[in-house]
Amino acid sequence: MPKVVIFMGSISDEDKMRPCSDLLKELGIDHVFTVSSAHRTPERTARLVEEFEADGAQVFICAAGLAAHLAGAVAAKTTKPVLGVPLAGSPFGGMDAMLATVQMPPGFPVGTLALDKVGAKNAAWLAAQILALHDDGLTQKILDAREGFKESVERAAESL
Repeated sequence: MPKVVIFMGSISDEDKMRPCSDLLKELGIDHVFTVSSAHRTPERTARLVEEFEADGAQVFICAAGLAAHLAGAVAAKTTKPVLGVPLAGSPFGGMDAMLATVQMPPGFPVGTLALDKVGAKNAAWLAAQILALHDDGLTQKILDAREGFKESVERAAESL
């Protein structure tokens, strides 16, 4: 049963979102990584949200560029946390996707992360933190990772 669902608006977004899936795997979090579009396949998106939620999904991560309505379309269909990753790719440098993802109507929030791969990684970390509210083992994995981050900075400082 997937605890996290990652939706991308297009298969061309895979290289930007792969780090999200990789990090969830590293943390041992069952997830699904798939394509569904708010505009091209709205019925598929709605159906998948319903099916995955019925199967126990706890967090939805949605990545899209341009008009970036995917996270909002998912938020309209679930009360589970929805995390949005705006993707750059337009002449506006991702600002259009950022605004479309962050500016949601009251009652349908989307936790909006940074653009592209940084946002993808932080979406995985935030999903893990949400799940860790009820999972001490996952909390420990997050703490261990943070200790590793600290150690890498210390090693870098010593190498100068």
